[in-house]
Amino acid sequence: MRVPQFFVGFGPTVFSRRYGETEFGIKAVPMGGFIRIVGMIPPAEQNESKRATRMRSFIAEVRGQALNDVLPTDGDRVFYKKPWWQRVIVMAAGPAHNLVLAIVLFLVLLVGIGIPAVSTTVDRVPACVLPATAPVDAGCETPVDASGTLPPASPAAAAGLQPGDRILAVDGTPIAQDPNDGGWASLVVRVQASANTPLTLTIDRDGEQRQLTVTPIENQVYDADGEIATAGYLGVQAAQVYARQPLSSLPGYFGTVISQSVQRLVQIPERVPQLFRAAFLGEERDPNGPIGVVGVGRLSGEAFADEDFTTVQKLSFFVGLLASVNLVLFLFNLVPIYPLDGGHVAGALYEKARATVARMRGRPDPGPFDIARLMPVAYVVAGLFLLLSGLLVVADLVNPITLN
Repeated sequence: MRVPQFFVGFGPTVFSRRYGETEFGIKAVPMGGFIRIVGMIPPAEQNESKRATRMRSFIAEVRGQALNDVLPTDGDRVFYKKPWWQRVIVMAAGPAHNLVLAIVLFLVLLVGIGIPAVSTTVDRVPACVLPATAPVDAGCETPVDASGTLPPASPAAAAGLQPGDRILAVDGTPIAQDPNDGGWASLVVRVQASANTPLTLTIDRDGEQRQLTVTPIENQVYDADGEIATAGYLGVQAAQVYARQPLSSLPGYFGTVISQSVQRLVQIPERVPQLFRAAFLGEERDPNGPIGVVGVGRLSGEAFADEDFTTVQKLSFFVGLLASVNLVLFLFNLVPIYPLDGGHVAGALYEKARATVARMRGRPDPGPFDIARLMPVAYVVAGLFLLLSGLLVVADLVNPITLN
């Protein structure tokens, strides 16, 4: 197929240069890009109605502009003359590259960097123990009930646990290791079942093993279902590590991410009203709502500027963000609506199915599917996409989603 233009961005041309028969260049608005292929819209069908209407005039104008690109020397190098399967390959190539990039980046994230996990290394030992019902900003001088009772002292602090200590065993039993949480989950289970029962912890402190006796106290905590329950509590915060995953974990992880991404894409229409209120009426921005290219850039900048983030955390955040963006682009572009790539793919598949049915009935091949009839839909979709993009830019500027 002949390709007269290959551009990054949209709008006015900033720079371009011709190599062979293709003009390569950069446009002013860096939101995507396009490749112009000759003959995307086929000529009018012979049995097409000649009755003049505003819609038919519009379609005829669009068809004429598309066919003006076709030169006598093009021959069969036009889009509509190619077999349906070649058109599917061409139109699916862009989303396929996004998919490949997403898989590679998720592979780097899982196997090379690892996913966040909590370890049995102590990161912080609070001076007191606050119940799950306490306010987020509560301190050790904040009463925990109406009688004015102050929170009890941390059993971990009383036993002498310090930041940097790595808990190896409980009552002589080594802590079961799990690649997804570094053994923290098994330690929590043991502590929560041992309220008011002394436990002997074997710890590693600066390469030296020591034993400390600690008695967990009863405290209000959140269980696995998010409900408040009473359980044993030690009073330590675990250090975060990045646990590298085996290669075999990629399919399951990737499947979960795809499922979540599809759900988010389906939810976009119902989240637009809240996005509008956040952009123009001052309503608090939904942190789980859609975010635009400006917001993505802002989040990346915040992550790299945050001094509390380690180099590994910044790298993990950036790679994960790139992988998610590519995955969303893959899914979005495959939506079977014209002018998205998925619309062209759906048109080619429909054309093949129509030709197959005609052959089974002994009828002639109906010919190429007339994508020009979908141009009104294309303009509506493009208009809605531009409105959503503009709304996201405004919301990301005036009421952004931040890491906090």
